[in-house]
Amino acid sequence: QVQLVESGGGLVQAGGSLRLSCAASGRTFSSYAMGWFRQAPGKEREFVARITWSGGSTYYADSVKGRFTISKDNARNTVYLQMNSLKPEDTAVYYCAAGRFLFTGTHQVDYWGQGTQVTVSS
Repeated sequence: QVQLVESGGGLVQAGGSLRLSCAASGRTFSSYAMGWFRQAPGKEREFVARITWSGGSTYYADSVKGRFTISKDNARNTVYLQMNSLKPEDTAVYYCAAGRFLFTGTHQVDYWGQGTQVTVSS
């Protein structure tokens, strides 16, 4: 059974930082891309960042480029999202995602985590 378990969300002031973690289990993800989406209240779920499990190639949404960094720890089967210079508009539920393709859309994702809340106060 595939599981993606997120942690690290919370409340932070604007300009602050948080690091999200996603622990993956249940299958081999070496040929997969891993990443993050987010969903704010009343909005659609949107792509944030992804990384390929094997080569470590990364890709970011324009809205987070230069502020967020995605990384992985193969030994721990864990993907991280370091979020710096947070803004109130980053407030959302953040979801870990895994897919066989280089996803940017929700329809390209094969597995989802349960989500973790990130709230940025002004």
